[in-house]
This record gives sequence, C-alpha cells and structure tokens, in this order.
Amino acid sequence: MVSETGNSAKFNGLNKPNEEIFEKERKSIETYSIIALFILVSAALLVSFNLKLPAGCMIIAGACLILFNIRKTSDLNKSFKESLNEFSSLNERKNDVITDFSHRIREPLNNLVIISDMLMESGLQKKQKELLETFIASTNNMVTTVNELTMQSAGNLSYEHRKAIKFNLFSTIQNTIELYSLKDQAKIDFILNKKEFSDFECYGDPIILKQIFLDLFNTIENQSSERVTKVAINLKKTRESGTESTIALRIQTDNPIVLINDMGMEKSLAARFISSGKGTFTQEIGTNTTVLNIYLPYANPVPETKQTSASQKIEELSQKDKVHKDLKDLKILLVEDNLINQKITLLTLKPLVYSIDTASNGKEALDRFGTNNFDLILMDIQMPVMSGLVAAEKIRALESATNSHVPIIAITANAMIGDKEKCLSAGIDDYISKPFQPAALIDRIKKII
Repeated sequence: MVSETGNSAKFNGLNKPNEEIFEKERKSIETYSIIALFILVSAALLVSFNLKLPAGCMIIAGACLILFNIRKTSDLNKSFKESLNEFSSLNERKNDVITDFSHRIREPLNNLVIISDMLMESGLQKKQKELLETFIASTNNMVTTVNELTMQSAGNLSYEHRKAIKFNLFSTIQNTIELYSLKDQAKIDFILNKKEFSDFECYGDPIILKQIFLDLFNTIENQSSERVTKVAINLKKTRESGTESTIALRIQTDNPIVLINDMGMEKSLAARFISSGKGTFTQEIGTNTTVLNIYLPYANPVPETKQTSASQKIEELSQKDKVHKDLKDLKILLVEDNLINQKITLLTLKPLVYSIDTASNGKEALDRFGTNNFDLILMDIQMPVMSGLVAAEKIRALESATNSHVPIIAITANAMIGDKEKCLSAGIDDYISKPFQPAALIDRIKKII
C-alpha cells in the first residue's frame, strides 16, 4: 500500500471546532440556496402571467442572494482547502471530506444551473437578462472551482485494494482527459490513438490508471511554459495470455519534460502507482520531446454466464428491429430522493416527455419497475434505503431472464475519480454528473433511446 501517515495521535482528523464551523456554514449555504431557488421559481411563474415588474424585482433579489451565497461558498471552499493542507498526512480522512463536500455542493449548483437556463428562455427584459447573465457567469466559476477540487483530490488518494471491476482502458483514459479539460485554463492539447476499442476491455481498478494520468498531466502543466503542450497517447497490447494482458501506453510530448521522477523518497505519484501495479516504464528525454512508455498488466475479463452486461445487451438489441421513440412518447422513471432536485428535473422534462413517474429510493424504483413498462430510468446514486448502484444491479438481474433492456442513466452528484466506472460496472448505461445543463441531459436521452 502506498500512503502517508501522521506522526501524532492529534492528527486523527480535522479538529472538532473546525468541523462544527464547516457544518454550520454548509447548512446556511443550503438554506440560502433553497430560498433563492424558491424566489427564482416564483419569478418564472410571475413572468408566465406577464407580471414582469414584480418578477424582475424577485429575480434581482434572488440573484443577489445567490451571488452572496456563491461568495460565501467560495470563502468556505478556500478555508476548507487551507484546513486540508494543515492535515496533509490524513489522505483517507481528507478524501472522505472532499467527496462529501463535492457531493453536497453539486446538488444546489445543479439546481442553479437548470433554473438559470429556464429563466434565460422566459422573455426577460434587457437589464434583467444582463443581471442573470452575470449570475450565470458567477455560477459557472463556482462549477469550475468544484471541478478543480475534484482534480486536486486525485493526487491525494492513497493506493488501496478496491473491488476489481470490468472496465475499458481506452474509455477510462478518455474520461480522465475530459475531466482534466474541465480546468479553467488547461494547457495541454491531447491526441488519443487506439486500434480497436473492444481490445481494451479488462478487469481491475480504473482509479489507479486515472491517478497515474492525472499526475502526469499535472507534471506536464507544472513544467511547461505558457504555451500549450501537445501530448500524444497511444495504446496497444504487447502480450496476451488466457488470464492476463500487458498494455503498452506511449505518451509523447513536444517539450523535453521529466514526466516521472523515480529517484529515492521523492518518487512521483505515477512512479509509485506503476510499481504497485507490478508495471514498468521507460523514459527518453530528447532535445524537443519526451517519450514515456508504461507497461501495465491487467486481468482479462471473465466471461459472464449468469447475467448479460449492459453494453452487450444493448448491442444484441440493436441488431433487432427496435422502434426508436421520440421524447414526447417516452415513459420515464425518475429515481431521486431529494424533492427539490426531483421538481427541478420534472420542470426540465415535463414539457418534452409524455409521462414521468417518480421514486425516492432504489427500493421504490424496483417496485415501480416490477409493475410498469418504462422506456428509460434516470437514477440518482446516493439514496437512503437502497442506493442507485444496488437498484441498477437488481434491475439487470431481473432482466437477465428476459429479452428486455431498459436504459439507465445515472444523474448524480457523485463526480469523484472512479464514480463513472462504478456506475457502468453496475449495469448503468450512461452517466451525467451534476451540475449539468438541461440540454446536456436531453442529448443523453436522445442518444440512448
């Protein structure tokens, strides 16, 4: 295991006063967000009744409250990261707190993004629209801050033995590049090459691979000048047996950069993870380029006999005559325990979709699934009674005895490294993390139906 430990028992976690202050501030942020959302929704209703003056006043009041709330959240985030730096040896504790913070702040941020999008289409006057645009820009800045916090947490994760899952190497690297590109000023231009997508199905821990690449990306950015660095990534199999394959990853930059430091106690995170994964690497630094070759062994996926995976089921059904429905003809099951989030999603979809049923946890979703025919399930992940992952696994188990497959899209605030792979491994077809634009959800639905 690769991890760091503290030197004193007093570093067993964030101190109690700081925890109490953080919890108090977080609750006040949630309260302000709910109040602001109520004001903005009321304003939207007033606009629909052509009461533009009171609507404008409410928009101004709501926007001011949210701008204040975003400033408060930014200050809390700053003090939170400073507190984390004081306890840098407590990696596991920090990751739990960061994950909880990311999840909780993404929920109200998602509602703000969706309500803002709806208000922009409600026929506001020029000054009201300009104010709303300023609010949207501030919200987007907060979204960027949360995404960067997710990025920073990856470098602090310790290596631990997690449950091995089936995943695709190419898809995982592609997803890591997309995550890195969420940074406000990314300085890397990526070229990702492969032979065949299906050649890279394997069994193991995708989080480790993501951590290796995120560490490499941060190293490239830290050692690069102001100009954008071009990075070409190539994948290929170099050896394959009945149970294991060795994957060769070739990373080339157009700058002479030391990508991996493997000297003494100052070994980079990437070097430690490659070694822990029983892999090797070579590095060649030229005048104008660096070439890094990484060789990692992965277990081949075991053929499934009891249950057909989501991707295989989709492929089988795609070979048959399947009637693709329009949005207006869909019957959707929305599984979400937060009533505010439920209402926001319903406001987004109801004008476009024929029928939407709701469930507040995974168990209710299973009950609805057993008595109704749905075209699509929108599944939250973190819920009481039964989580979205468990519910998805049970739905796929029920379908395994039939020739049916209901697409499931995870709509979740779980947006940390590895969360997407966990969803796909549970049989979920697609994944969208909060906050998201309403148009993005509509596009995902159209692609999967």
